[in-house]
Amino acid sequence: MTSKLGKLLTEQRNPNSMKLDSASIRDILEIINREDHIIAGRIAEQMDDITQATELVDQAFQNNGRLIYVGAGTSGRLGVLDASEIPPTFNASPERVQGFIAGGDTALRTAVEGAEDFPDDGRKLMDDIGVTTNDVVMGIATSGVTPYVLGALERGRELGAATVFFTCTDRSHIDIKVDVLISVPVGPEVITGSTRMKSGTATKMVLNMITTTAMVKRGKVYENLMVDLKATNIKLEDRARRIVSTITSCSYEEATELLAQADNYVKVALVMYKSHAAAEQSRLYLDRFQGNVRQAIDELEKGKQ
Repeated sequence: MTSKLGKLLTEQRNPNSMKLDSASIRDILEIINREDHIIAGRIAEQMDDITQATELVDQAFQNNGRLIYVGAGTSGRLGVLDASEIPPTFNASPERVQGFIAGGDTALRTAVEGAEDFPDDGRKLMDDIGVTTNDVVMGIATSGVTPYVLGALERGRELGAATVFFTCTDRSHIDIKVDVLISVPVGPEVITGSTRMKSGTATKMVLNMITTTAMVKRGKVYENLMVDLKATNIKLEDRARRIVSTITSCSYEEATELLAQADNYVKVALVMYKSHAAAEQSRLYLDRFQGNVRQAIDELEKGKQ
């Protein structure tokens, strides 16, 4: 009898690290670094699928839906991490992107052995959180075989949600129906089976790409600055003034006055300055364009031509 799991790409031995245990500290670091160089190129090869997945997420956000990450072990932790960074970075509701890990929050710090082995637990999760047709369920399993994740994806699909599966296994070995399959085969790990390494890095990069892009398209960024910000403490007040000053080229003092008129909302201050509109009109146009600063400014400027 042979092991099916032993055939997975993530379980193969890396010929470039066979003598890892006898290498010097410098040599070990260089081996890891050389292997990490592979990751960005592998991701670039999957850009069509990543684009399609991001379009599904953007559509979900337009319909007030959610992006729901489901994973186990490192994959689950990275999903929870990406979800937890969205509210402070983009002033988005914590409901918008949610991360779930097999074994629950305890598994974020301590391995819950066997938690990933039950597909019915993944299916139950989808029911418990009320997945709908407006949501995107994204399963993360670098090995491609995690039962908890596969169960969640199957149930999410049954409930009408869009489904995305991220794996670091070759797509020819994946047998599950999803709307988008993102396969980033980064090759055997430096330490055999340790998917917290290259596979984990690839996961972090792709999740970050998807949510950042979706938030940019939701108007959370103007140019390349985080503008969906209300100054509610000293640090944020200073950041808000610097953002307004940078974008408008006005002085720090002028930015302070603009923000005072805008009730400390950066977006409102920017629309006011760029379009010469009053604060209330600027708010109305931002609401009309779902908070998109550029669209609000363009429309106000058209109306004055």
